Amino acid sequence: MNRSTLARLSAALVCLGLTSLVQAQTKWDLPSAYAPANFHTENLEFFAKEVDTATAGKLKINVHSNASLFKATEIKRAVQGGQAQLGEILLVNYENENALFGMDGVPFLASSYADAKALQTVQIPALDKYLSAQGMKILYTVPWQPQGIYSKKPLASMADMKGMKWRAYSPATAKMAELMNLQPVTIQAAELSQALATGVVETYASSSATGIDSKTYESLKYFYEAQAWIPKNAVLINLKAFNALDKATQDIVTKAAATAQERGWKISQEKEDVFKKTLAERGMTVAPPTAAFASDLKQIGAIMLTDWEKKSAPQGAELVGAYRKLAPGAK
Repeated sequence: MNRSTLARLSAALVCLGLTSLVQAQTKWDLPSAYAPANFHTENLEFFAKEVDTATAGKLKINVHSNASLFKATEIKRAVQGGQAQLGEILLVNYENENALFGMDGVPFLASSYADAKALQTVQIPALDKYLSAQGMKILYTVPWQPQGIYSKKPLASMADMKGMKWRAYSPATAKMAELMNLQPVTIQAAELSQALATGVVETYASSSATGIDSKTYESLKYFYEAQAWIPKNAVLINLKAFNALDKATQDIVTKAAATAQERGWKISQEKEDVFKKTLAERGMTVAPPTAAFASDLKQIGAIMLTDWEKKSAPQGAELVGAYRKLAPGAK
């Protein structure tokens, strides 16, 4: 064999090796609606890096934050259709599709992290059963901080909010607008900063984290710690994509997801006081609602629970009953 032939053979073998390496590497997309600095997004990045390291680069997960790949309302369909193998959604956004998605958005059903964990125990298996028919499952969840009320003016009672422009980002918050005599404006997280700066939004319910992400303190000056509910983000995975992985890689993804869930719940709780302190340092009045305002909000919660149980009948009432047996603070 002459040198020329040997060189060509060597080059071919190198190319074949590189081709095999490329074919062996799997790349997944993970769209999210939240800012890169948000603790949910940071947790997604940790999860992706852990999978990359544990698989020695065999599975690469690219996180697309701030609705850069798909808008918040498009992510679930993208995962279901296989345009993305993974996707992070806010569960309550999909209550109109199935009431089970909105269980953790019912005001005052679960107001503490302990109660939120108990609620998850009954909500997620029920949701997974529904999602499996769509070719998906929930890989892991992470909660937001307890939801409070942001306002451009002080609020002594719900009557003080009448007619204000309210950010509605989910069916539940749209229902709240109706019950509270507010003007609902549909605004997703990536659009909130501009909506606040231009006066499109004057009040809304969300977490302390959202107030920082959107720089709410530049436009609104009051945050009332209502502890109204603790909604969760969930990372969905396309079952076809997951089942295409070998068993060892599946186990790595599952283990990294369990770690991400444990880490995310811990960070969410630890960040609550830090975020509220930051809001105060940046000029916001951070305080619990007055007794009258809190009473008004809880009445809204009772109405919405009844409404949710009707929409989810008969399963919803059964899940609420099971949850109340588990939850330390549920009544």
